[in-house]
Amino acid sequence: MPELQLDLFSDAAARLEGFMHESPPTTLAPAEMNDEALIAAIVQSRLAESSQLAAEAARRQLTAAVPALADLCLRFAGFGADRLVPEQATALQALAAIGGREAARAVAEMIERAIFAGPTLQLAVNAAARLRSSLRLDVLQSLLRHAEPSIRAQACRCVRPLPNLIKLLIECLNDVDKIVTRSAACELGTMGRAEARPMIKSLLRHAPSRDVIEAAVSVADDECVVLLGRIARTAPALADAALEALESIDHPRAAAIAAAARAHCQKENAA
Repeated sequence: MPELQLDLFSDAAARLEGFMHESPPTTLAPAEMNDEALIAAIVQSRLAESSQLAAEAARRQLTAAVPALADLCLRFAGFGADRLVPEQATALQALAAIGGREAARAVAEMIERAIFAGPTLQLAVNAAARLRSSLRLDVLQSLLRHAEPSIRAQACRCVRPLPNLIKLLIECLNDVDKIVTRSAACELGTMGRAEARPMIKSLLRHAPSRDVIEAAVSVADDECVVLLGRIARTAPALADAALEALESIDHPRAAAIAAAARAHCQKENAA
């Protein structure tokens, strides 16, 4: 009889479905629980209940629930190679909403342990970026070279201003995906790195946004100042952001261009 090699994850969907039917669903009222009861319920929850409980912990920004939310994610390690795991997704959203060092550390540790896969990994890296989680160098390298562009882009936001990490971010300016190069440029610009300036200028010309404008402040030269003035005059939705940026830039022409752009906007609004 031939020896069979088991694939632990090929039947993940079937195992997940079986787990979901372990016991009949109950009616929950998470909003009526006190904090201790809510945390205990998360720890003991079935699949059908966990998302509601995690959402309530997020609403309360309940720091004490961080270990329970991390445990919820750990229960689903190995699932989600080709689809989102809703319970992990809700727990990650809760951790990002709660914020703080404990949540940041929990998300970083789970990413480093490869708890997430597929679409859920994208959410995990996004949560790490929002929380400014500190990821190990080898993990960041792996994420910045991931096959999925959205993961590479979110990983750029996790890079801290340390020499060995900045080097990785500079490499991302040459990525084949525009979303990744944009993310890398914005992070480098915010750090005041001149390597980002050419990309920042291109984005100010062709694809301005609030994050690009904010990133331009620390690397602005004469051309950036002119471009920001043009945005303030011609892009009403971004005018406030451009004016604020101009007024915070330490450049000889910035104040004059900001004043002229503000006068133009006031005239347009009065017309």
